[in-house]
Amino acid sequence: MSEYLLAAGFAAYLLGVLVLGFRAWRRTRDRADYLLGGRSLGRVVAALSAGASDMSGWLLLGLPGFAYASGVQALWLVAGLLIGAWLNWRFVAARLREQTARMGNALTLPAWFAARFPDRARALRLAASVLIVCFFLFYTASGLVAGGKLFGTVFGWDYRLAVVIGAAIIVLYTVFGGFLAVSWTDVFQGLLMLAALVLTALLATALPDANGTVRPADRLLDPFASPDGGAIGLLGIVSLAGWGLGYFGQPHVLARFMALRDAGLATGARRIGIGWAATAMLAAVWVGLAGTVLAPGLDGTSRETVFIVLVEQLFHPAVAGLLLAAVLAAIMSTADSQLLVCASALADDLPGLAGVQLDERRALMASRAAVVGIALIATALAWSPDNAVLDLVAYAWGGLGAVFGPAILFALYSRRVTGTAILAGMLIGAIAIVAWHNLSGGLFELYELVPAFVLASVVIAVFSRRAPAR
Repeated sequence: MSEYLLAAGFAAYLLGVLVLGFRAWRRTRDRADYLLGGRSLGRVVAALSAGASDMSGWLLLGLPGFAYASGVQALWLVAGLLIGAWLNWRFVAARLREQTARMGNALTLPAWFAARFPDRARALRLAASVLIVCFFLFYTASGLVAGGKLFGTVFGWDYRLAVVIGAAIIVLYTVFGGFLAVSWTDVFQGLLMLAALVLTALLATALPDANGTVRPADRLLDPFASPDGGAIGLLGIVSLAGWGLGYFGQPHVLARFMALRDAGLATGARRIGIGWAATAMLAAVWVGLAGTVLAPGLDGTSRETVFIVLVEQLFHPAVAGLLLAAVLAAIMSTADSQLLVCASALADDLPGLAGVQLDERRALMASRAAVVGIALIATALAWSPDNAVLDLVAYAWGGLGAVFGPAILFALYSRRVTGTAILAGMLIGAIAIVAWHNLSGGLFELYELVPAFVLASVVIAVFSRRAPAR
């Protein structure tokens, strides 16, 4: 009976998502609607959509699992992300919205780079498109891994079957509804994710263990202690807080800025978005900490199921089904956005480089076909049940942050920056991420985003040093 009630909760959620997708499909008339929703987002939709698409299954699986293993040192990560998100809304959102609309009504980041630097338009558009697809494949795969763990833990399904089903669900409404479907469902999904985390954290606190309290081990309550009892050190703190640098280069988040109805809405959206993110991440950390008391014994990648385990343990099956749908919501809200960005790179940017001009109907069909193709490749990357959500997210997040973060900041704020400098920064950022990721020991334990971001910034600054102001 409990399994049927859990399934009913999932079914109710999926029905709501498909209804929203159908409504968006009826309003999607052309490529601009499909890729950016006709630049029609208000502050609430933009804020919650940016937050939900940003956090992914990492928020309900990866972050609680990290807190379960590492304790309150997870707060260094939360602090870095909140600062990065605030800076991104404050210094990027309005300017990017204004420039992308003014410069040829660019619908994608590669198209904007091409319009901003016409002397290197083709090279920039090609490099940006290829790098987006490469890193987003890993990011999308992380969501499918999370889906496989969700269905495998809750229903006992085979992991690979669960990955395929999750991919099919995401593709279904992304293909038909496009950006509006993604944004509308993100609002619903963002609220569901927040409610699930807060309710689970509160109920976990209200139910004491045999000693009369929910108190994690002392080593987990020291922000400077590592999981093995040693000190985390400056390198560890910088690695965790450095995640915040990645915000400046996430195309699926930046697309929400570009889709704002008006650049002036960015201030209100920032307040809503940061409030949502702070509440959700702090609740996720507490879920992980409470799990060390209420669900001890999880190890390895199974730690990332602590939220699922607590929900099944604390709630009636009917309620648990709806709350666990929040995990699916987190997965879908990010994977659909990433698929859409990849589709825009493949179907909008690359054909233009080849001199192929598609009419609106063919461009829309090409975008939808690209969604399906990218989903198939991401499914293949997610095929191993030994994949860890946090590891895949860290690699993709770092890659996108290092490749596009410095490039976007210089392009928005520097009058001397050149297309050649931006191109060099992108390529150096990508090379540094891959190289640093595959090295280990000593300084190489530092999260690869930090050195790659700094190196890409230095390269852009040096290449632009002697260029005349424009």
